[in-house]
Formats: sequence, C-alpha cells, structure tokens
Amino acid sequence: MGSKFKNFSLIGLGMVAGVAASMQFSAMAQKSATSPLPVEELRQLADVFGLIKSDYVEPVDDSKLLSEAIAGMVNSLDPHSAYLDKKAFKELKEGTQGKFVGLGIEVGMEDGYVKIISPIEDSPAYRAGLKPGDLITRLDSVPVKGLSLDEAVKKMRGEPNTKITLTIARKNEDKPIIVTITRELIKQQSVKAKMVEPGYAWLRISQFQEPTVEDMAKKIQMLYAQDPAIKGLVLDLRNDPGGVLPGAVGVAAAFLPKDVPVVSTNGQLPDSKATFYAKREFYTARTSSDPLAKLPEAIKNVPMVVLVNTGSASASEIVAGALQDYKRATIIGTQSFGKGSVQTIRQISADTAVKLTTARYYTPNGRSIQAKGIVPDFNVEETAEGDGFNSLRTREADLQKHLSNDKEAEVTRPKVDELEEEQRLIALAKKSKPLEYGSKDDYQLAQALNHLKGLPVKVTEPKDVKENKDGDKDGDKSDKADKSDKPAKAEKAEKPDADDKNNKSDKKK
Repeated sequence: MGSKFKNFSLIGLGMVAGVAASMQFSAMAQKSATSPLPVEELRQLADVFGLIKSDYVEPVDDSKLLSEAIAGMVNSLDPHSAYLDKKAFKELKEGTQGKFVGLGIEVGMEDGYVKIISPIEDSPAYRAGLKPGDLITRLDSVPVKGLSLDEAVKKMRGEPNTKITLTIARKNEDKPIIVTITRELIKQQSVKAKMVEPGYAWLRISQFQEPTVEDMAKKIQMLYAQDPAIKGLVLDLRNDPGGVLPGAVGVAAAFLPKDVPVVSTNGQLPDSKATFYAKREFYTARTSSDPLAKLPEAIKNVPMVVLVNTGSASASEIVAGALQDYKRATIIGTQSFGKGSVQTIRQISADTAVKLTTARYYTPNGRSIQAKGIVPDFNVEETAEGDGFNSLRTREADLQKHLSNDKEAEVTRPKVDELEEEQRLIALAKKSKPLEYGSKDDYQLAQALNHLKGLPVKVTEPKDVKENKDGDKDGDKSDKADKSDKPAKAEKAEKPDADDKNNKSDKKK
C-alpha cells in the first residue's frame, strides 16, 4: 500500500513526519563490550572495505563508507534505532529543545499541496502575512506537487538569515501571492490551552520537549486564573508523537498524587532497569526550581479526559497509561500507536551519535505498551460516522523488525484488499476536510465534554482488529471501568459506511 496512506495518522501537524522516541541522553558512548569481539567477522568487514576501495568503479570516500556501515548496522536492529550524522544529530537536538531554523508554520497536505494550518505567532511567516488555509504551491519556483510533506518541510528549513520564496494560493484571491521570507530560529510552543466552554478547559500537548513541563504549568495557571472553579479538563494528546521522557513524567506528575510511580523501564543494562516517580528530580534538572510547585491544588482532583488516537505514541502513551492505571482520567479516542520502547542517545563524536533502543517501558500496573498501545475506555472515532482510514493507519505492530510485546500476545488486524482499499481512500481523501483540534467541529472533544458533564458518549465499535485467543475484541468496552468522578453513559454508533459521503479524515495528522 502506498506510504501516503500509511502515514495519515503519523504526520501530526506536518512538522513531525514519523513517530518520535521517548529519549534519554547519554554524554558518551561508554559501555565496553562484555563479550569478546567477533574477530573473523570484523576481518571480513575490513576485507569488504578494502575491496570497495580497490575495485569499485570510482573512488569512494572512507568516511562515507564507514558512516554507511555504522548506519546499516544500527538501522537493522529495529525501526527506532538509528545512526545520527552531523545534520541528523543537530535536527534531533533542535527538536527536543523546541527550536528549529525555518519559517514558523504548522503545515499539513491537501490535494498534493502544503496547507498552512497556522503560522506561529511572531515568526517570519506570521510577519509575512501568511494565513491559515493558504496553500503553498511552489518553493523557490519548485512545484510542491510530487513532494512528500517531509521533503517540503526540509526545503523550508535551512540556515539562519537565508531566504526562500513561496508561491501561495489563497481562497478568494484571483492571482497567486509570491512572498520571500527570511529563515530564523523558531521557538516551538508544544502546549496550547483555552476554555472551550464555561467551566471546561482544553489543554493540548503536541510534542514532549524540554520546555514542555514548564510551558504546561504556565498554561494551567492561566486557565485557573480565567476560571478558578474549573469543572473538567480535557488533556489532548492526539497525534502527539512523543519526545523526551522527563517531559512525559512531569506532565503525568501534574495530575497524579505526589511521589507515585509513573513509568518503569527494563533492558539489558543496570541503568535501563529503572522506575520514574512523580518527583521533581525525575522531570527537571536538580538545579532548577520545580515548575509544578505553584500549580493550583485543584489540578490533582479535577475530573479529566485524555484524548488519544493512532498518532499518539511513546511519551504520550506513558502519560495516558499512567493516568488510566491510577483511574485518574478516562481515556477517549482510538487505540494509540504502541511504541513502548526507550531510545538513548549515545554521542560518539562531537557531531554524531547513535540513537539506540535500550529498554521497554511499562505503565504503573506493569502493562507493556509495546506493539499494542493504550486501548481507550471509550472508543470514539474522529467523526460520528467514523473517519474511514483506520484500516490503513500504521501502528508499531505494522513496522518491520518491531520489538514484540513481552507481556501479552499481539493483536493482528485483518487483511484488506489493498487495491480496493487504496481506491476507496483516494475518493474519501478528496472529500475530507482538515480538522482543527479544539474547534467547535472537533467531534472527539465534544464527546469528551459530554463525558465530563455526565452526558451520553457515542462510541464506535472498532472494526480493524481480529479476535484474540480469548475471543474478546481489542477495544471492547465491556471490561472497562469508567474512570472519572462523574459516570457517563455510552451509546453505540452505527458502524461507518465506507461510501458515506459525510465520512471525513484529518489530513493534517
């Protein structure tokens, strides 16, 4: 099946193409081998290196050969281990710090063009007058059609003070708009918040970065300044691909009792067998003040819903799993991605590193999320009719060489006629409209608010999983307890009709 359909649920707002890891950083590649080196195999590697140097049709640079050999070795392990060359290592550090050099826009794809979801406030794109809904048709005279979203984003990023010319198609404008923008260092805001109704707050985390815990604390204080008697809070983790592990621990700690376990890890090395608690030292530097110290006491008890979907991965699954285990929040949405592994960054030179999978992680009750994910308490699709794309949304279990779940058998999805399904999705995608999370058209958010108010929640029976050995369907709500302070009723929606004209999907996932 074409990758353009496989990636619908993983693109987020377009700035993250793929699923980010829950990461820990290590200063140097340190651990020496505990077993003898395979001398014969290493000799063969040296022989092949020499053969390429002497016999290949044209000269090959030594550093290129060795870098590619390292990359191939690491990439063969699992989908999330990787060798990071100078450029990749720089981009990873920028991503975790919430900074990058670019234009400052959140983007998605529509009809083959890059669609602007929102310009970041006070960014070059914002000052240039770019608006939500604008379509970017050319980048420096290069047509956007034919490029993947990731390729287009890379073209828009670059070095500070360099320029790029965009050709913009805007609704109600007869002629294309051509604008030249100078790239700058952009500081991303991974946390958004607002009062969506009197008494009900919406808090969205789009990625877990180093500033996320502090930014979240400020947003919560802002919400309580607007309404000191908040009745319910929706924590939105949809399409959050993950990020740094301390960020996940800190977000969960804001809502959980003090000092309780949030997540545990287990791997080969002694330091990979660890438990992370809702304590300051596990989510912020020892020399820093506690960003959660001044939060209102009410935040520990306010009724909560957590929204997740197939694009919720890694660190976002840690948070959702912890809040679910402690019955602190009700999980609503669709089954999450299932990336339950920790990647540690081992720096091997001043400019390069290896991102290596070093452990699996587990919820406080010992559940392994790997290759399964978080199963919502109420399965609610993106629209009342279902969005129609679930059969082809990629999950961790679909990735080649993925780690297995060491606690329980994986649940497989039924095979589909790929050609027929691709034709159906092409037709469906043309009818679909991008969804803005937190808007009045956000169906899953509306169901979350219904739950907090004690009103019926319309659930959709999952269609894309097979029965497991016990005969239960993954996602069946019969074995789920209502985890909020205010019980809500659930009513089943009719199964979505694949040809229904009203089916929608979020193209900016």
